[in-house]
Amino acid sequence: MSTPTPFERTVVVVPTYNEGAMVGTVVAELREVFPHVVCVDDGSRDDSAQAARAAGATVLRHPVNLGQGAALQTGFDYVLGRTTASHVVTFDADGQYLVADAAAMVELAVASEVDIVLGSRNLGSTEGQPVARRVLMAAALRFSRSITGIRLTDTHNGLRVLNRRAAASMNLRQHGMAHASEIESRIVGASLSWREHPVTMRYSDYSRGKGQSNLNALNILYDLAAERLGATA
Repeated sequence: MSTPTPFERTVVVVPTYNEGAMVGTVVAELREVFPHVVCVDDGSRDDSAQAARAAGATVLRHPVNLGQGAALQTGFDYVLGRTTASHVVTFDADGQYLVADAAAMVELAVASEVDIVLGSRNLGSTEGQPVARRVLMAAALRFSRSITGIRLTDTHNGLRVLNRRAAASMNLRQHGMAHASEIESRIVGASLSWREHPVTMRYSDYSRGKGQSNLNALNILYDLAAERLGATA
């Protein structure tokens, strides 16, 4: 029997909320490289679950919308409890990321034996990002560095590769967008080894309309501030 490839030993977790127009395409592109794709339908009101399943994904469903952090944690729990996968990829459902970048990050994680590989648009490239969004994300990066102590070049980038040890260390409590900084805090708290990898992030009219707004960036900063105050209360 042949030895499974790194891609065959990887599960891609795609948090999904009202992405019926795009998630089928994203899953189909992922499955050209990764046989195992899990979409966590986070209380969608559209046909996201049906579209993901038709494209070949395993679909897990939240009965109500809990937030992207909760969807990722559900995906991690599934991978750890129901599979023998060596790695988990987190990948957004709105088509912003390239499957080729995810594949390169898995190869880096396997070759280097690092616990987690984090995508960085600032080491790679960003297409179509509004100027105001860039300014707000720079502020989020500075704030995230101040509360996590990890010196990344990017924050709140949804493309990551985690090995089983890293996935088991997550236990995310931040259900909203601030889960990304919580992941960074877990890296420090669990003494996980990490590397960054350049990625391309593509902003489109669709992705901007699906939460990539300036208001969403402000919500990230609010969530981070609330987490900081809660930790020091």
